[in-house]
Amino acid sequence: MFADSLSAALSGVLGMIFLFIALAIYGAIVRQISRRPAIVDASLRQFGMADAVFAFALIAFLLFATVSGASERRLVELNSQLLLENVMLEIGIVLIISLFLTARGRDINALGGFSKISITRAVSTGVVLLVLAYPLLNVAELVTEALIKGATSKQNIVELFTVSGSIKQRVLIIVFAVAAAPVIEEFLFRFFLYGVLRHYFGWVAAAIFNALLFAAVHTHLPSFLPLFVLGICLTIAYEWSGSILVSMTMHSLFNAASLTLLAFPELLPQ
Repeated sequence: MFADSLSAALSGVLGMIFLFIALAIYGAIVRQISRRPAIVDASLRQFGMADAVFAFALIAFLLFATVSGASERRLVELNSQLLLENVMLEIGIVLIISLFLTARGRDINALGGFSKISITRAVSTGVVLLVLAYPLLNVAELVTEALIKGATSKQNIVELFTVSGSIKQRVLIIVFAVAAAPVIEEFLFRFFLYGVLRHYFGWVAAAIFNALLFAAVHTHLPSFLPLFVLGICLTIAYEWSGSILVSMTMHSLFNAASLTLLAFPELLPQ
């Protein structure tokens, strides 16, 4: 009994230390971003009025789809066919954005910083920043549990993965969550929507609104605050590194870790 209490106390202390380290490092990154000369920032990502009109139309579409999806969530259960349809829709949106920007003479590679840093550096940076984000996500989860007592429902895709007895279906979910979704969502939310909002409203306001939208489109109230915090961390990573590859790496690893714990719950107490 004493050993269990001591272990719990030690875990709590280590958790608090880890949280303070994470806050200190993310705080230092935010200060570094804020001190950058505005002229340098403006040269990194240039979007025009036509891009803004397109972005706000896309935001309106996402909000409409979110409201519709939230109202129909209990009526429509996620399945493999619906998942594939969602993937195709998201890929279509990314292609439309890419064609639109290319037609306007925008350099997507330069705007997103795809070649600004090496893959190795993007992955290593993403790993470190994701590890540091977990204490912040844990706090968000604890706050959510305190505010929404008894909220045990899971996101549709999590429920589908948990109850699925088909290897083929699980492989499909893993490919979507680890490979497709991080690339598509980071391109859409961080690269395009955040890039446009940042150009007109500054990086702080853009990061907050972008994270709110990112959390809202998942249409799952118990996950809203953790997803908002994750969205903020992903945006800070992108803004600081100048490469969308970093936030894509973080997003992919986060989804991979989440699915691993779902598949092997004995690895960590839920």
